Amino acid sequence: MKKNRLITISLALILSLSSFVVLGQQKPNILWITIEDTSPQFIGCYGDENASTPVIDKLAEEGIRFSNAFSTGTVCSPSRSTIITGVRTYAMGTGNHRSNYSIPDFIHGFPYYMQKQGYYVSNNFKTDYNVGNEKQFTQEAWNESSNKAGWWNRQSGQPFFAVFNFNDSHQSRTMTNSYEWYLKNVWEQLPEKDRIAEDAFDMPPFYRDTPEMRKHFARVYNSIKLTDNRIGDLLAKLDKDKLRDSTIIFCYADHGEGIPRGKTNGINLGYRVPFIIWFPEMYKHLSPWGTAGVVSDELIDFEDLAPTLISLAGGERPDYLKGRVLMGKERSKPVEFLALSSDRADNGPDMVRSITDGKYIYSRNFMPYMPQLRYIRYVDIADITNVIRRDFQDKRLNSLQESILEERPAEFLFDIENDIWETRNLVKDPNYKNVLSRMRKQLDKNILKTRDAHFLPEYEIGLISKNGTAYEYRLDNNKYPIKEIYAAASLSGHRSKEVAQKQVALLSNGNKIIRYWAITGLHSQPREFLKDFDAEIIQMMDDEYPPVGATAAAIAYQNFDNNAAENKLKEYCESENMDIALMAINHLLYVENKEPFIETIKKVYQMPGRNYNVKAACLDFMGILNLVPNDSEHER
Repeated sequence: MKKNRLITISLALILSLSSFVVLGQQKPNILWITIEDTSPQFIGCYGDENASTPVIDKLAEEGIRFSNAFSTGTVCSPSRSTIITGVRTYAMGTGNHRSNYSIPDFIHGFPYYMQKQGYYVSNNFKTDYNVGNEKQFTQEAWNESSNKAGWWNRQSGQPFFAVFNFNDSHQSRTMTNSYEWYLKNVWEQLPEKDRIAEDAFDMPPFYRDTPEMRKHFARVYNSIKLTDNRIGDLLAKLDKDKLRDSTIIFCYADHGEGIPRGKTNGINLGYRVPFIIWFPEMYKHLSPWGTAGVVSDELIDFEDLAPTLISLAGGERPDYLKGRVLMGKERSKPVEFLALSSDRADNGPDMVRSITDGKYIYSRNFMPYMPQLRYIRYVDIADITNVIRRDFQDKRLNSLQESILEERPAEFLFDIENDIWETRNLVKDPNYKNVLSRMRKQLDKNILKTRDAHFLPEYEIGLISKNGTAYEYRLDNNKYPIKEIYAAASLSGHRSKEVAQKQVALLSNGNKIIRYWAITGLHSQPREFLKDFDAEIIQMMDDEYPPVGATAAAIAYQNFDNNAAENKLKEYCESENMDIALMAINHLLYVENKEPFIETIKKVYQMPGRNYNVKAACLDFMGILNLVPNDSEHER
């Protein structure tokens, strides 16, 4: 009996130890360094001579630097949703920041699969995964997720996957928090020799170059410098623990720079990220790109991370993961295009779908009646935003600088290889007709193939999530006829009398989502193309589907001075459904005559049960009219 028990214990020990080893070789340790809200344009190894990022630069010098790495989204929680699940937000309905909609039970955080291969997985410590029941989801994914988590809590000899998130470059540091807060928490945390002066860098051309703007923009460089110092401290600890020679290091940002026109905005500046992989000698054979100092233009995005890490751990990737394995024996073939997306950020709804081949980026704006710098409270409380809006009002900006505060075109096409700041939209340039056609076709193909769930308004995703998931709902063509819905949505943003006629004809469609896209498209039409359709639009204010009624009321109020529309909008602002209330208040941010709604917005702001986004939209409305109450809260 005792002998059998010893045999059982010995077998268990052997199996446990074997899970740490693949083909006689120790599985690689993996250190994952994520930095927040950072674009490669502000990193030294990516060509910015004004930046001071020696630690990141050294990793690139000794590792692989990727010039075409992209976040799948442009704001924190949607990006992290794809990172942790490996599933794109437009497949799960998790693209709106922040939300907590249900996802299928079979979708797990990818470290869950690494645990099954013997890895100790730790997260230090940001989650922000944007999924329903996030607490349980997080507990299942990680052995430990806390501000004390790290490789030091694993078993002796156990391979680790350790994530460290550095928030020193977050938008709160670069622009949102007060300048006094920045001085204390960033500037004074830097040794004097590390501080970057306000005249020591080039300003992006889409900003007016003034001393006041430089004062605020210097925060970007100093926040990134502090981040680089923190990374250096972490790597010193890895060296002290004698683990560098067995650890693959990933270092990347969660999306683009946290500045006006960057983060939350569906162009290259919002999507493109710095991304570096460093291999120790022991694991250089896993790199398909070569070894030290390599620059790769291979297209990669966050959908590729989960399958790559599961493969590195020796696991079998689940069928629902559609991204590539980037390295090792199971490496997938490189792709020619990446599909990217940008949706609501806090109280600022939006919908952009993008395609890039690394040289060009094509972005389709489905709600272009809002500018690139749309009203988002977290952005609008920043000094730099206030300076931009004031200069716009005072007519001190050039045409490029003004464009970020004006209505967008339906389409952007930028040559991001030669025009890194995206200053020239090539959509109407006949020399790029073939490029534009190719990008359009690729975007259409991807939307239909993936059955993009975000062509459902968020109101509908919320209803679906009560008893199911958007991920599964979108796969049922009877419930979600994506081809017909997309045909209506694809008109949105194109401004002409002919397109307006087609959209008006769709207002009588029996499918509520098609009607929603018809009225949303009409919202982008100028008054001159709407004047002959006032009766049809006014009639839609009584549509049984609230997203249609609210949008029709906004159009009727703005363009036809309709008294009934004013009353309808007030009712929608007070809706118990937060998605409808937010939609109505957001519409009011862009109407010309706001005076009739002041008391309603003040009332809604004080109503109990209003969520952050609704209250933030109320504050934006009052801020436009210089009526922000003293008790308003700025921080999340």
